[in-house]
Amino acid sequence: MATSRREFLKAGAAAGVMAALGRAAAPPAGRRPNILFVFTDDHASQAIGAYGSRVNRTPHIDRIGREGAVFENCFCTNSICGPSRATVLTGTFSHVNGFLRNGNRFDGSQITYPKVLQAAGYQTAMFGKWHLSSDPTGFDTWTILPGQGSYYNPDVLSAEGRRRIEGYTTDIITDLSLDWLRNGRDPQRPFLLHCWHKAPHRSWMPGPRHLHDFTGDTLWEPPTLFDDYSGRTSSAARQAMTIANHMNLPTDLKVTPPLMTSDQLRGEYGRMTPAQKQAWDEAYAAENRAFEQQALTGEDLVRWKYQRYMKDYLRCIASVDDSVGRLLEGLDESGLAEDTLVIYSSDQGFYLGEHGWFDKRWMYEESLRMPLLLRWPGRVPSGVRVSNMVQNIDFGPTLLAAAGTPVPGRMQGADMLPLTRGRTEGWRSSVYYHYYEFPGAHSVQKHCGVRTERYKLIHFYPVDEWELFDLREDPREMRSVYGAPEYAAVTAELKAEMTRLQQRYGDDTVAAPGQMQGDPRALGFDHWQNLRGIRKTEYGLLIQGDPDTDGASVLRRAQLTRPPGAGVVLRGRLRRRVTEGISNGFLAAAPAERPGDVLRGGVYIRSGQYLIQAGGTTIASKPATFAPEQEFRVALSIDLQARRVTLDVNGETLSADLPETFRAVGYVGYGLNRTTTEFSDLAVEEL
Repeated sequence: MATSRREFLKAGAAAGVMAALGRAAAPPAGRRPNILFVFTDDHASQAIGAYGSRVNRTPHIDRIGREGAVFENCFCTNSICGPSRATVLTGTFSHVNGFLRNGNRFDGSQITYPKVLQAAGYQTAMFGKWHLSSDPTGFDTWTILPGQGSYYNPDVLSAEGRRRIEGYTTDIITDLSLDWLRNGRDPQRPFLLHCWHKAPHRSWMPGPRHLHDFTGDTLWEPPTLFDDYSGRTSSAARQAMTIANHMNLPTDLKVTPPLMTSDQLRGEYGRMTPAQKQAWDEAYAAENRAFEQQALTGEDLVRWKYQRYMKDYLRCIASVDDSVGRLLEGLDESGLAEDTLVIYSSDQGFYLGEHGWFDKRWMYEESLRMPLLLRWPGRVPSGVRVSNMVQNIDFGPTLLAAAGTPVPGRMQGADMLPLTRGRTEGWRSSVYYHYYEFPGAHSVQKHCGVRTERYKLIHFYPVDEWELFDLREDPREMRSVYGAPEYAAVTAELKAEMTRLQQRYGDDTVAAPGQMQGDPRALGFDHWQNLRGIRKTEYGLLIQGDPDTDGASVLRRAQLTRPPGAGVVLRGRLRRRVTEGISNGFLAAAPAERPGDVLRGGVYIRSGQYLIQAGGTTIASKPATFAPEQEFRVALSIDLQARRVTLDVNGETLSADLPETFRAVGYVGYGLNRTTTEFSDLAVEEL
């Protein structure tokens, strides 16, 4: 029977949660396993030996699969960090648990498998990356990274407050987990231990032991590194996640040490001890000098970026593999190995140069597919490989079933353990996917879809674009066959299946085409973030920011005749009309390599000031008063030679030093906060 989203949410209300926990509180008969769950961030299955990696070795992670099971077709429901974690914890899709995109706040009152295990007598502990904004619930002990966390000398949060720990974060999370395993737990109770790593998330900062791994090597290059996206819809081409154009040299590719900018000195590099900085600079200095001397361009530059990116990414994974080895050794030494279910996974897949990309988000295979290895001596056969399609909604139900604990009816997944023994009767033949974070980082359009063993149908519903892939004939997903007459029957079948799954899972969040309030691409813009809508008016453009998020912007590539030139002056008008809710706004620019690092200047009516902001930080401001109905003539001057930025609003001026990271104007456009602003056409003059 189909269940609506409202009914699912109602089932997760506080009273329902307490009732479900109450039913689970009686410990089941028989031996209950301990559970060790190692979870990483952005670890692609194609960078694991057990999945046939062509670029690295992961002997300790592989050991889990060799002594247990490797799930060959594990898929996420929403390929982005926070939403995947929320799905893992709750066993529900994003539209049910309420965590649709990064930046949401996880509702810790809803039912999760750690809460159920805790109520059933398990001792529960969480160490590492949480990334859900709210504090963990369902854990007796927790120490987590704030937000994304840092690779070196991280700050950590616990019930006791905030502190900083010196060292490399992957090692620290492992140390905390092992210390609790050896000294912090009650040996009379079964345990759930989360060891959840930050690595290998961007910006891929290797640990001290692995800084020189792969030095001098030339890594295998994916055959789709120079994909031109001609075989798919416009959505594939209009992203902002290419190695060629969207990786920045300082933080992503570590080109500038020891010439670090002041912004970076306040960041990861600035956290390092003198000894850590020395080791870091020694690792990169020679290669950076050689790179600067080569002055690479075109495909040669892309290949260099790919090699640097991949080596750092794999160096981070090497530390993760070390961690797994230490944890498995800790279980062996303590005599717990035979009684412990060990699970290894990552929150989604990742692009390792395939399609010329890094990051995740898409329903294409590399980001849809999650690694999943599971070991449970005596209960899961050694060396088994499971080909059935599973999803991260299945993780919670599987762990609860292993513990002999009832699975709450609100959870939408199923127990995967029977699959390891070949019991596949009644298992799903298709999986459902829904990605929401648009507008947002990397400009990946909202989409939903269905995948079967052979086919995949994707609907980019705000722009009403469809893609269909025959995975047997086109495993790299280079050519959509949507609309081809020979696939008409398959298309109709998959559309019906997607509708069935939406009804089954209660997903009524798919908006009809056009509800996004305009396509920025149709108006000539190449990059945007935190945008709710945009449309053409007689005055110019009406732009709406996300009411839940500050820092909206919409930018187009700057068409300059003398790049990088001496600078630019942006000129435009914006108007405030209180009766129509039209409020503050800014002219904006961004560097070519980092369109998300927006420099903007204009009027901030809510706080009563003119201001200049860089990356969300105010660097100059001036008090101002505003009439209810008012037009503003705004000019934003970016002088690259004098290193000054100057704002002029109706003759009132203020200026500030140009941030050191801003070296060339790559994008120009508009900015605003949680409001709607009407802008005139933008004029760009070169200095």
